Amino acid sequence: MTDLVPGKLARVSGSVRIVGAGLLGSSIGHALVKNGVDVILADTSPAQLRLAVDYGAGRAEAEGDAPDLVVVCTPPDVVADTVAAELERYPNAVVTDVASVKLEPLRELRRRGVNLVNYIGSHPMAGRERGGAISARADIFLGRPWVICRDGETPASALALIEDLALDLGAVPIEMTPEEHDRSVALVSHVPQVVASLLAARFAEAPEMSLSLAGQGVRDTTRIAASAPELWVQILAANAAPVVEQLDLIAADLQRVADALRDPEAAGARRTTADAIRDGNLGVARLPGKHGQRRMFETFVVMVDDASGQLGRLFGDLGELDVNVEDFRLEHSPGAQLGLAEIAVDPATLQRAVDGMSARGWRIAGAHV
Repeated sequence: MTDLVPGKLARVSGSVRIVGAGLLGSSIGHALVKNGVDVILADTSPAQLRLAVDYGAGRAEAEGDAPDLVVVCTPPDVVADTVAAELERYPNAVVTDVASVKLEPLRELRRRGVNLVNYIGSHPMAGRERGGAISARADIFLGRPWVICRDGETPASALALIEDLALDLGAVPIEMTPEEHDRSVALVSHVPQVVASLLAARFAEAPEMSLSLAGQGVRDTTRIAASAPELWVQILAANAAPVVEQLDLIAADLQRVADALRDPEAAGARRTTADAIRDGNLGVARLPGKHGQRRMFETFVVMVDDASGQLGRLFGDLGELDVNVEDFRLEHSPGAQLGLAEIAVDPATLQRAVDGMSARGWRIAGAHV
Protein backbone atom coordinates (compact mmCIF):
# COMPACT_ATOMS: atom_id res chain seq x y z
CA MET A 1 0.00 0.00 0.00
CA THR A 2 1.28 3.46 -0.91
CA ASP A 3 2.21 5.74 1.97
CA LEU A 4 -0.04 8.68 2.72
CA VAL A 5 0.88 11.96 1.09
CA PRO A 6 2.77 13.99 3.74
CA GLY A 7 0.40 16.30 5.58
CA LYS A 8 -2.71 14.75 4.05
CA LEU A 9 -5.05 12.19 5.63
CA ALA A 10 -7.56 10.30 3.50
CA ARG A 11 -11.20 10.69 4.51
CA VAL A 12 -12.10 7.49 2.67
CA SER A 13 -11.10 4.38 4.59
CA GLY A 14 -11.29 0.70 3.82
CA SER A 15 -11.13 -0.64 0.27
CA VAL A 16 -12.46 1.08 -2.85
CA ARG A 17 -13.38 -1.03 -5.86
CA ILE A 18 -13.25 0.73 -9.24
CA VAL A 19 -15.05 -0.94 -12.12
CA GLY A 20 -13.70 0.38 -15.38
CA ALA A 21 -9.98 1.18 -15.53
CA GLY A 22 -10.11 3.83 -18.24
CA LEU A 23 -9.34 7.52 -17.91
CA LEU A 24 -11.67 8.39 -15.02
CA GLY A 25 -11.40 5.07 -13.20
CA SER A 26 -7.61 5.03 -13.32
CA SER A 27 -7.40 8.71 -12.40
CA ILE A 28 -9.56 8.10 -9.33
CA GLY A 29 -7.37 5.11 -8.53
CA HIS A 30 -4.14 7.10 -8.77
CA ALA A 31 -5.50 9.82 -6.48
CA LEU A 32 -6.72 7.36 -3.86
CA VAL A 33 -3.55 5.25 -3.95
CA LYS A 34 -1.52 8.38 -3.27
CA ASN A 35 -3.60 8.82 -0.11
CA GLY A 36 -2.91 5.28 1.06
CA VAL A 37 -6.29 3.81 0.11
CA ASP A 38 -6.52 0.16 -0.96
CA VAL A 39 -7.81 0.39 -4.55
CA ILE A 40 -9.20 -2.66 -6.32
CA LEU A 41 -9.43 -2.43 -10.11
CA ALA A 42 -11.73 -4.39 -12.40
CA ASP A 43 -12.24 -4.10 -16.15
CA THR A 44 -13.75 -6.25 -18.88
CA SER A 45 -10.57 -5.68 -20.89
CA PRO A 46 -7.64 -7.67 -19.43
CA ALA A 47 -5.17 -5.49 -21.34
CA GLN A 48 -6.67 -2.27 -19.99
CA LEU A 49 -6.68 -3.69 -16.47
CA ARG A 50 -3.04 -4.80 -16.63
CA LEU A 51 -2.03 -1.40 -17.99
CA ALA A 52 -3.83 0.45 -15.17
CA VAL A 53 -2.22 -1.81 -12.57
CA ASP A 54 1.21 -1.36 -14.15
CA TYR A 55 0.80 2.41 -13.99
CA GLY A 56 -0.04 2.20 -10.27
CA ALA A 57 -3.77 3.00 -10.28
CA GLY A 58 -4.51 0.08 -7.95
CA ARG A 59 -4.36 -3.69 -7.74
CA ALA A 60 -6.29 -6.43 -9.48
CA GLU A 61 -9.29 -7.87 -7.65
CA ALA A 62 -8.77 -10.90 -5.42
CA GLU A 63 -10.98 -13.48 -3.76
CA GLY A 64 -12.30 -12.21 -0.44
CA ASP A 65 -12.34 -8.52 -1.37
CA ALA A 66 -15.01 -6.66 0.60
CA PRO A 67 -14.99 -3.04 -0.57
CA ASP A 68 -16.68 -0.29 1.40
CA LEU A 69 -17.17 1.75 -1.75
CA VAL A 70 -17.65 0.77 -5.39
CA VAL A 71 -17.11 3.36 -8.11
CA VAL A 72 -18.55 2.40 -11.50
CA CYS A 73 -16.61 4.02 -14.34
CA THR A 74 -18.01 2.14 -17.32
CA PRO A 75 -19.43 3.55 -20.59
CA PRO A 76 -22.93 5.06 -20.19
CA ASP A 77 -24.75 2.27 -22.01
CA VAL A 78 -23.71 -0.36 -19.44
CA VAL A 79 -23.83 1.76 -16.27
CA ALA A 80 -27.22 0.42 -15.12
CA ASP A 81 -26.14 -3.19 -15.71
CA THR A 82 -22.90 -2.68 -13.82
CA VAL A 83 -24.45 -0.80 -10.89
CA ALA A 84 -27.10 -3.52 -10.47
CA ALA A 85 -24.46 -6.25 -10.54
CA GLU A 86 -22.22 -4.47 -8.01
CA LEU A 87 -25.12 -3.81 -5.62
CA GLU A 88 -25.99 -7.49 -5.71
CA ARG A 89 -22.39 -8.68 -5.33
CA TYR A 90 -21.51 -6.24 -2.51
CA PRO A 91 -24.73 -5.55 -0.56
CA ASN A 92 -22.85 -3.82 2.27
CA ALA A 93 -20.97 -1.40 0.00
CA VAL A 94 -22.02 2.03 -1.17
CA VAL A 95 -22.10 2.14 -4.97
CA THR A 96 -21.71 5.26 -7.10
CA ASP A 97 -21.12 5.82 -10.78
CA VAL A 98 -19.39 8.66 -12.58
CA ALA A 99 -21.37 8.62 -15.83
CA SER A 100 -22.02 12.00 -17.41
CA VAL A 101 -25.78 11.31 -17.58
CA LYS A 102 -27.64 10.61 -14.35
CA LEU A 103 -31.36 10.34 -15.04
CA GLU A 104 -31.51 7.53 -17.61
CA PRO A 105 -29.43 4.99 -15.58
CA LEU A 106 -31.54 5.79 -12.50
CA ARG A 107 -34.78 5.25 -14.41
CA GLU A 108 -33.50 1.94 -15.76
CA LEU A 109 -32.49 0.72 -12.30
CA ARG A 110 -35.92 1.67 -10.93
CA ARG A 111 -37.64 -0.14 -13.82
CA ARG A 112 -35.77 -3.28 -12.81
CA GLY A 113 -36.82 -2.93 -9.19
CA VAL A 114 -33.24 -2.74 -7.90
CA ASN A 115 -32.88 -1.76 -4.24
CA LEU A 116 -31.15 1.62 -4.52
CA VAL A 117 -30.67 2.48 -0.85
CA ASN A 118 -26.89 2.09 -1.18
CA TYR A 119 -26.66 3.69 -4.64
CA ILE A 120 -25.81 7.35 -5.22
CA GLY A 121 -25.23 8.66 -8.72
CA SER A 122 -22.41 11.16 -9.05
CA HIS A 123 -20.41 12.89 -11.75
CA PRO A 124 -17.01 14.60 -11.57
CA MET A 125 -16.83 17.43 -14.10
CA ALA A 126 -13.36 16.43 -15.22
CA GLY A 127 -11.76 14.67 -18.14
CA ARG A 128 -9.35 14.89 -21.01
CA GLU A 129 -9.64 14.61 -24.78
CA ARG A 130 -7.63 11.39 -24.67
CA GLY A 131 -8.95 8.32 -22.90
CA GLY A 132 -7.61 5.13 -21.39
CA ALA A 133 -5.44 4.23 -18.44
CA ILE A 134 -2.37 5.64 -20.19
CA SER A 135 -3.88 9.15 -20.07
CA ALA A 136 -4.98 8.98 -16.42
CA ARG A 137 -3.80 11.64 -13.97
CA ALA A 138 -4.43 11.98 -10.25
CA ASP A 139 -4.83 15.75 -10.46
CA ILE A 140 -7.62 16.10 -13.04
CA PHE A 141 -10.24 16.48 -10.28
CA LEU A 142 -8.53 19.31 -8.42
CA GLY A 143 -10.93 22.21 -7.98
CA ARG A 144 -13.50 20.64 -10.30
CA PRO A 145 -17.20 20.24 -9.36
CA TRP A 146 -18.31 16.74 -8.36
CA VAL A 147 -22.09 16.47 -8.64
CA ILE A 148 -23.81 14.14 -6.17
CA CYS A 149 -27.41 13.08 -6.87
CA ARG A 150 -29.01 11.84 -3.66
CA ASP A 151 -32.65 10.97 -3.03
CA GLY A 152 -34.88 10.68 0.01
CA GLU A 153 -33.79 7.11 0.73
CA THR A 154 -30.08 7.90 0.80
CA PRO A 155 -28.56 7.28 4.25
CA ALA A 156 -26.48 10.14 5.63
CA SER A 157 -23.50 7.81 5.98
CA ALA A 158 -23.63 6.86 2.29
CA LEU A 159 -23.85 10.49 1.22
CA ALA A 160 -20.92 11.35 3.48
CA LEU A 161 -18.80 8.62 1.89
CA ILE A 162 -19.30 10.00 -1.63
CA GLU A 163 -18.60 13.52 -0.39
CA ASP A 164 -15.41 12.22 1.26
CA LEU A 165 -14.39 10.61 -2.03
CA ALA A 166 -14.81 13.89 -3.88
CA LEU A 167 -12.93 15.84 -1.21
CA ASP A 168 -10.07 13.33 -1.12
CA LEU A 169 -9.64 13.85 -4.86
CA GLY A 170 -9.57 17.62 -4.44
CA ALA A 171 -12.98 18.13 -6.04
CA VAL A 172 -15.84 20.35 -4.87
CA PRO A 173 -19.02 18.39 -3.98
CA ILE A 174 -22.28 19.85 -5.32
CA GLU A 175 -25.73 18.35 -4.73
CA MET A 176 -28.23 18.28 -7.60
CA THR A 177 -31.20 16.20 -8.62
CA PRO A 178 -30.61 13.94 -11.65
CA GLU A 179 -32.90 16.21 -13.69
CA GLU A 180 -30.98 19.34 -12.71
CA HIS A 181 -27.69 17.63 -13.49
CA ASP A 182 -28.70 16.45 -16.96
CA ARG A 183 -30.11 19.84 -17.96
CA SER A 184 -26.96 21.52 -16.68
CA VAL A 185 -24.46 19.27 -18.46
CA ALA A 186 -26.47 19.52 -21.66
CA LEU A 187 -25.85 23.27 -21.59
CA VAL A 188 -22.22 23.42 -20.43
CA SER A 189 -20.78 20.14 -21.72
CA HIS A 190 -22.83 18.16 -24.22
CA VAL A 191 -23.95 20.98 -26.52
CA PRO A 192 -20.47 22.57 -26.58
CA GLN A 193 -19.13 19.19 -27.71
CA VAL A 194 -21.57 19.07 -30.63
CA VAL A 195 -20.92 22.69 -31.61
CA ALA A 196 -17.13 22.24 -31.44
CA SER A 197 -17.30 19.05 -33.49
CA LEU A 198 -19.52 20.60 -36.17
CA LEU A 199 -17.22 23.62 -36.46
CA ALA A 200 -14.08 21.48 -36.61
CA ALA A 201 -15.70 19.31 -39.28
CA ARG A 202 -15.59 22.35 -41.59
CA PHE A 203 -11.78 22.03 -41.52
CA ALA A 204 -11.69 18.47 -42.86
CA GLU A 205 -11.67 19.54 -46.52
CA ALA A 206 -10.57 23.16 -46.08
CA PRO A 207 -7.59 24.42 -48.12
CA GLU A 208 -4.24 24.15 -46.37
CA MET A 209 -3.72 27.86 -46.99
CA SER A 210 -6.84 28.66 -44.96
CA LEU A 211 -5.82 26.41 -42.08
CA SER A 212 -2.35 27.97 -41.96
CA LEU A 213 -4.03 31.13 -40.66
CA ALA A 214 -5.55 29.36 -37.65
CA GLY A 215 -4.76 31.01 -34.34
CA GLN A 216 -5.43 30.30 -30.70
CA GLY A 217 -9.06 31.38 -30.94
CA VAL A 218 -10.06 28.58 -33.29
CA ARG A 219 -7.97 26.09 -31.31
CA ASP A 220 -9.72 27.09 -28.09
CA THR A 221 -13.11 26.81 -29.78
CA THR A 222 -12.49 23.34 -31.21
CA ARG A 223 -10.20 21.74 -28.62
CA ILE A 224 -12.80 19.24 -27.44
CA ALA A 225 -13.58 18.18 -31.01
CA ALA A 226 -10.81 15.60 -30.60
CA SER A 227 -13.05 13.56 -28.25
CA ALA A 228 -13.96 9.92 -28.92
CA PRO A 229 -17.09 9.52 -31.13
CA GLU A 230 -17.98 6.13 -29.60
CA LEU A 231 -18.36 7.61 -26.12
CA TRP A 232 -20.22 10.71 -27.25
CA VAL A 233 -22.80 8.76 -29.22
CA GLN A 234 -23.77 7.09 -25.94
CA ILE A 235 -23.75 10.31 -23.90
CA LEU A 236 -25.81 12.30 -26.38
CA ALA A 237 -28.35 9.52 -26.87
CA ALA A 238 -28.82 9.16 -23.11
CA ASN A 239 -29.36 12.91 -22.65
CA ALA A 240 -31.07 13.63 -25.95
CA ALA A 241 -34.05 15.74 -24.82
CA PRO A 242 -32.19 18.58 -23.04
CA VAL A 243 -29.46 18.56 -25.70
CA VAL A 244 -32.02 18.89 -28.50
CA GLU A 245 -33.71 21.75 -26.65
CA GLN A 246 -30.46 23.73 -26.54
CA LEU A 247 -29.45 22.83 -30.10
CA ASP A 248 -32.81 24.09 -31.40
CA LEU A 249 -32.24 27.42 -29.62
CA ILE A 250 -28.73 27.73 -31.07
CA ALA A 251 -30.00 26.81 -34.53
CA ALA A 252 -32.56 29.62 -34.31
CA ASP A 253 -29.87 32.07 -33.22
CA LEU A 254 -27.62 31.01 -36.10
CA GLN A 255 -30.48 31.42 -38.54
CA ARG A 256 -31.15 34.96 -37.32
CA VAL A 257 -27.51 35.97 -37.78
CA ALA A 258 -27.29 34.26 -41.17
CA ASP A 259 -30.44 36.06 -42.34
CA ALA A 260 -29.02 39.39 -41.13
CA LEU A 261 -25.76 38.82 -42.99
CA ARG A 262 -27.50 37.96 -46.25
CA ASP A 263 -28.22 41.67 -46.53
CA PRO A 264 -26.04 43.61 -44.08
CA GLU A 265 -27.51 46.91 -45.33
CA ALA A 266 -31.09 45.92 -44.44
CA ALA A 267 -32.79 47.72 -41.56
CA GLY A 268 -31.87 46.08 -38.25
CA ALA A 269 -29.27 43.71 -39.75
CA ARG A 270 -26.31 45.27 -37.96
CA ARG A 271 -28.21 45.39 -34.69
CA THR A 272 -29.04 41.69 -34.95
CA THR A 273 -25.36 40.87 -35.45
CA ALA A 274 -24.24 43.20 -32.67
CA ASP A 275 -26.82 41.77 -30.27
CA ALA A 276 -25.54 38.25 -30.95
CA ILE A 277 -21.96 39.23 -30.13
CA ARG A 278 -23.03 41.27 -27.08
CA ASP A 279 -25.14 38.43 -25.72
CA GLY A 280 -22.04 36.26 -25.98
CA ASN A 281 -20.14 38.83 -23.92
CA LEU A 282 -22.82 38.65 -21.25
CA GLY A 283 -22.73 34.87 -21.17
CA VAL A 284 -18.96 34.63 -20.92
CA ALA A 285 -18.96 37.17 -18.09
CA ARG A 286 -21.18 34.84 -16.05
CA LEU A 287 -18.82 31.87 -16.26
CA PRO A 288 -16.98 31.21 -12.99
CA GLY A 289 -13.30 32.02 -13.25
CA LYS A 290 -10.37 31.43 -10.96
CA HIS A 291 -11.53 30.17 -7.54
CA GLY A 292 -15.13 30.51 -8.77
CA GLN A 293 -14.86 34.29 -9.03
CA ARG A 294 -17.02 36.07 -11.55
CA ARG A 295 -14.81 39.04 -12.19
CA MET A 296 -12.95 40.26 -15.22
CA PHE A 297 -9.18 40.49 -15.36
CA GLU A 298 -7.08 42.59 -17.68
CA THR A 299 -4.61 41.02 -20.06
CA PHE A 300 -1.38 41.93 -21.75
CA VAL A 301 0.57 40.03 -24.37
CA VAL A 302 4.30 39.38 -24.16
CA MET A 303 6.39 38.19 -27.10
CA VAL A 304 8.45 35.17 -26.00
CA ASP A 305 11.34 33.77 -28.03
CA ASP A 306 11.06 30.03 -28.68
CA ALA A 307 14.15 29.16 -26.67
CA SER A 308 14.96 27.14 -23.59
CA GLY A 309 14.34 28.88 -20.27
CA GLN A 310 12.28 31.78 -21.61
CA LEU A 311 9.05 30.84 -19.83
CA GLY A 312 10.91 30.34 -16.58
CA ARG A 313 12.42 33.81 -16.91
CA LEU A 314 9.00 35.24 -17.78
CA PHE A 315 7.35 33.92 -14.62
CA GLY A 316 10.40 34.77 -12.56
CA ASP A 317 10.24 38.41 -13.64
CA LEU A 318 6.51 38.57 -12.91
CA GLY A 319 7.18 37.17 -9.45
CA GLU A 320 9.84 39.77 -8.77
CA LEU A 321 7.29 42.44 -9.76
CA ASP A 322 4.83 40.93 -7.26
CA VAL A 323 2.33 40.34 -10.09
CA ASN A 324 0.03 37.35 -9.61
CA VAL A 325 -0.84 35.57 -12.85
CA GLU A 326 -4.58 34.91 -12.81
CA ASP A 327 -4.62 33.10 -16.15
CA PHE A 328 -2.11 32.28 -18.86
CA ARG A 329 -2.29 31.23 -22.49
CA LEU A 330 0.57 30.67 -24.93
CA GLU A 331 0.04 30.90 -28.69
CA HIS A 332 2.79 30.04 -31.15
CA SER A 333 3.19 32.32 -34.12
CA PRO A 334 3.00 30.26 -37.38
CA GLY A 335 6.29 30.27 -39.25
CA ALA A 336 8.18 32.19 -36.56
CA GLN A 337 10.37 31.14 -33.65
CA LEU A 338 8.14 33.14 -31.37
CA GLY A 339 5.32 32.68 -28.91
CA LEU A 340 2.68 35.13 -27.72
CA ALA A 341 2.02 34.81 -23.99
CA GLU A 342 -1.36 36.24 -23.02
CA ILE A 343 -1.25 36.99 -19.30
CA ALA A 344 -4.33 37.88 -17.24
CA VAL A 345 -3.77 39.93 -14.10
CA ASP A 346 -5.74 41.92 -11.57
CA PRO A 347 -6.56 45.33 -13.12
CA ALA A 348 -4.76 47.07 -10.24
CA THR A 349 -1.46 45.44 -11.24
CA LEU A 350 -1.68 45.80 -15.04
CA GLN A 351 0.32 48.99 -15.39
CA ARG A 352 2.99 47.80 -12.98
CA ALA A 353 3.27 44.54 -14.90
CA VAL A 354 3.52 46.20 -18.32
CA ASP A 355 6.03 48.84 -17.19
CA GLY A 356 8.11 46.37 -15.20
CA MET A 357 8.27 43.75 -17.94
CA SER A 358 9.14 46.37 -20.54
CA ALA A 359 11.96 47.62 -18.31
CA ARG A 360 13.28 44.06 -18.13
CA GLY A 361 13.53 43.85 -21.91
CA TRP A 362 10.31 42.01 -22.72
CA ARG A 363 8.47 43.05 -25.86
CA ILE A 364 4.85 43.87 -25.09
CA ALA A 365 2.53 43.13 -28.01
CA GLY A 366 -0.59 44.58 -26.47
CA ALA A 367 -2.56 45.28 -23.31
CA HIS A 368 -6.34 45.24 -23.18
CA VAL A 369 -9.37 44.44 -21.04
